[in-house]
Amino acid sequence: MKISARNLIKGTIKKITLGALNAEILLDIGGGVEIVSQITIGSVKELKLKKGKTAWAVIKADNILIGIDE
Repeated sequence: MKISARNLIKGTIKKITLGALNAEILLDIGGGVEIVSQITIGSVKELKLKKGKTAWAVIKADNILIGIDE
């Protein structure tokens, strides 16, 4: 896989929750850390995602916002 995104995080699919149009994918990346992503149900089917399968979180952001409590 070659892509322009620099933030690639390997993990294991822990849970897939299907909604009406989208699915929530819970990716366990180790050390008690999890990443959640929402993708289309079509993508879940096309990628043949299932619990226990290895997958990559591919993170590409134009900006990251920082906030504080006042």
